[in-house]
Amino acid sequence: MLFSLLQGDSITDIIIRLLLTLPVILCALSFHEAAHGYAAWKMGDPTAHNLGRLSLNPLKHLDPIGCLMMLLVGYGWAKPVPINTRYFRDPKKGMAITAAAGPAANLLIGLISIVLFAFFSACYTLVAIQMGEGFLLRCVFWLAMIFQLSALFNLVLMIFNLIPIPPFDGSRIAFSFLPQRHYFLIMRYERQIMLGLLVALMAFSYFFDFSPSAWLAEKLIDAIYPPLYQAFSKLLLPQDIFEYLFA
Repeated sequence: MLFSLLQGDSITDIIIRLLLTLPVILCALSFHEAAHGYAAWKMGDPTAHNLGRLSLNPLKHLDPIGCLMMLLVGYGWAKPVPINTRYFRDPKKGMAITAAAGPAANLLIGLISIVLFAFFSACYTLVAIQMGEGFLLRCVFWLAMIFQLSALFNLVLMIFNLIPIPPFDGSRIAFSFLPQRHYFLIMRYERQIMLGLLVALMAFSYFFDFSPSAWLAEKLIDAIYPPLYQAFSKLLLPQDIFEYLFA
């Protein structure tokens, strides 16, 4: 992931890309954790609310190692929001809903980001045709890149957290269907399982230079972005230019 960000035409472009990437990652992680806390709060657990963890302030959720991992290899984590299942009427169901809230928030933001990425890409085409190179064109280009990165990292975070292996959110959703005894037995070993999975994923990324979650996220963007870009271009560009570009 980091190596793709370091590719550019100039040192200035690389620095700007990194400066844009860091806040995008922090926002994606913050929305994810705040959504967990908000879902738990709505179901009666005030723990996250009392600790100020419903905030979108990245400093409330920052885990430096998890953020660095997100930048380096495309998957990472924030400081987990504390959840007290004793406040839930049905602990397993409450935990499953709370767990699903994080990936759902990233999916929503990822989809909105794809829409805005397509919109500013169409704006870039319009400015390039009418005004050519200049400061405005660069600004529109970086706006498009912000939302492209936002789409990518939010979808990666969603996909990564839906892995049905403890302690990821997917396991809390999938294992809610297990009998109580088996559910809590597996959760006792979630730290060891997580460590083993992270080592395996890092080794996979190192030896094969491939991130399955990033690949899936890119495929999803590639499926949604083109028709949106074409639709926005039809609205913004003169008819003759649109027909020429999309003939």
